[in-house]
Amino acid sequence: MSLSPNFYADRVCLNVLAGSHHNAIEVYQAAQGHVLVGMLSKDYPDTASASADMKACAEKIENALSIGLGAGDPKQSDMVTALAGILQPQHVNQVFTGVGATRQALGQDHTIVNGLISPSGTVGLVKISTGPKSSGMEEAVVPVDTAIAMLQDMGCSSVKFFPMQGLKCKAEYQEVANACARHHFWLEPTGGIDLDNFEEILRIALDAGVEKVIPHIYSSIIDEKTGQTRPEDVKTLLAMTQKQLAHS
Repeated sequence: MSLSPNFYADRVCLNVLAGSHHNAIEVYQAAQGHVLVGMLSKDYPDTASASADMKACAEKIENALSIGLGAGDPKQSDMVTALAGILQPQHVNQVFTGVGATRQALGQDHTIVNGLISPSGTVGLVKISTGPKSSGMEEAVVPVDTAIAMLQDMGCSSVKFFPMQGLKCKAEYQEVANACARHHFWLEPTGGIDLDNFEEILRIALDAGVEKVIPHIYSSIIDEKTGQTRPEDVKTLLAMTQKQLAHS
């Protein structure tokens, strides 16, 4: 599948989930294409069924597909790698230790592959033990600059900072944003982002000088009754994004 050049031109690109193919089209249109539409590998029983459904959906949204783990589940790492190789999406979510395998499976440098690092409780330090085995061991905590360098060694595109719990780890997030700017690395804030804190979270990254920001806004904009992401909320997020970009 082809990769949209418009995606790479955006300094900010939203990342939201879709509850169905129709919902994927709705949110893609609501964001005027400035969005990656997440589909979670964890929602499928096997790679074959996931690849078939994701491929069909991607064809309806100009391949603005983001393959997800599912709440950062490390057990999904291998399945995500397999799907990335088959589907060649625009974006892949991966645990820290899965980045290298995913990049190799893709066989190209254009698809965005993030690497999951987590707050440690100490500003400037992040947890990188987010893989299938390492997540069950004693935490591996390293300086954020080292974590970014390691991700770059593996062919990674961006930091996925998760779980943020909104602004609960604001100081840690600020330093991650500063480090991403220092190293010309992209940033994907994730976890607890909603319509109330979105602009502040985005503003921190833009003010730090991050070259590309991909905020993930998930459960807060999903209708609990239908399981569908609300297109009107995506429109609101787009307006907020445009406002912040105009002031940057």
